[in-house]
Amino acid sequence: MKIAVVAPARSIRPESATRGAAFAALSFPGADLVFDPQCFADAGHFAGPDALRAETFLRYANDPAYDAIWFARGGYGSNRILAEVMPKLNDAARAKTYLGFSDMGFLLGALYARRIGRPCHGPMSTEATARNQGAPAWRALAWLTAKDRRALEPALDGRPAAAFNLAILTAMLGTPWVPDLTDHVLLLEEVGESYYRLDRMMFQIANASQLRGLAGIRMGSVTDVPEGDGPDAFGETIDQIMTRWCGEMRVPYLGRARIGHDADNHVVPFGIA
Repeated sequence: MKIAVVAPARSIRPESATRGAAFAALSFPGADLVFDPQCFADAGHFAGPDALRAETFLRYANDPAYDAIWFARGGYGSNRILAEVMPKLNDAARAKTYLGFSDMGFLLGALYARRIGRPCHGPMSTEATARNQGAPAWRALAWLTAKDRRALEPALDGRPAAAFNLAILTAMLGTPWVPDLTDHVLLLEEVGESYYRLDRMMFQIANASQLRGLAGIRMGSVTDVPEGDGPDAFGETIDQIMTRWCGEMRVPYLGRARIGHDADNHVVPFGIA
């Protein structure tokens, strides 16, 4: 299986690619992992200029020799190439699996909205580290290479689902890139945000006309909360925030999910797994 690794947002270090390739070679010898040099490009915040990032994504997405695209890293930037890449995707792009999360939610959501390929929220190529013992990368490659259901978020129950970083989804609202999530279970996660910001983003989710008809909501991990801006300062826990806003939406709050910016990040295919 041939898997392209590209970076539509921020760049990665060469040692991250070396580590990821070594992990894949040892654990999944049938996976041919190809890191494009664009992954290491540098243009301020981005892994190369918008034009380079768009061209690289299109080159691999439209190449029938590749079975999947595994995104290298999040950060910020994939939204800036949507208008360029989406109209140019061909039949080969429609046959691929796309895996990533965080900022990659822009691309995953846009792909799902247009029914292009099989977008999946899940670990990225830089997540084969000693600290997490390679567990997230194992889940990513297990799903990409064999659709191993052990990689999936355990609460998926046969209903269609979609997963997003909360800040990314709220940034997409009001744009043409938001998919129709009617009858879907929506899974959310967040990193680096104060609880009052989480509450404010959930206000936007709860009142967004584009998100009417959800079957339920789950909340994944909320990590790296700024010091002093957690539940004690805000006065509510994550579950209390979610329960209150889901109540206003008249959408069931289904509890926690094993996704997010941590080692417990599991795979959530968009649609029915």
